[in-house]
Amino acid sequence: MSDDWDEISYVISSSYRVEVLQRLADSPATPSQIATDTDRPTTHISRALQGLREHGLVELLVSEERQKGRVYGITERGTTIWETIEAQNLA
Repeated sequence: MSDDWDEISYVISSSYRVEVLQRLADSPATPSQIATDTDRPTTHISRALQGLREHGLVELLVSEERQKGRVYGITERGTTIWETIEAQNLA
């Protein structure tokens, strides 16, 4: 359970990570779609996605070789973490 709180702390320490996870909880998207939907710079979204991916909260849904149109989705673990963040009003 403390692992979950470490992940929750990681996510909520960045508004970018919060917005990316919230957006991906709705449906898979590309970094530019997320940037447009959240009105944030794509570079920041890409960095947030990379961190969330390293923590196993989001995953790349297309092959690693793809440079354009890289679609990301939330993982099962990411969904669990996001639901806890929402339930505890941490976002």
